[in-house]
Amino acid sequence: MKVTIIGKPGCHLCEVAENVVQDLIAGSEIEFEKLSILDDPKLSARYSEEIPVIMIDGKVHDIFRVDEKRFLAAIGNGSTR
Repeated sequence: MKVTIIGKPGCHLCEVAENVVQDLIAGSEIEFEKLSILDDPKLSARYSEEIPVIMIDGKVHDIFRVDEKRFLAAIGNGSTR
């Protein structure tokens, strides 16, 4: 399982979302990836008004904020919590 956050440097909500996700997946086997819309024109065109975007296995799970209960339910057995 892989969690990806799409954001950009200096984005406060992106930092908050990353911290929440990192805390929720700590101690698990889940991969974490952070992408910046500044590095990829396609990501920028698609998500520039919606960051942060939280994806699980390539599918959009949340935008702007992480719903912790929904996130934990979605990662299910991928987490050790």
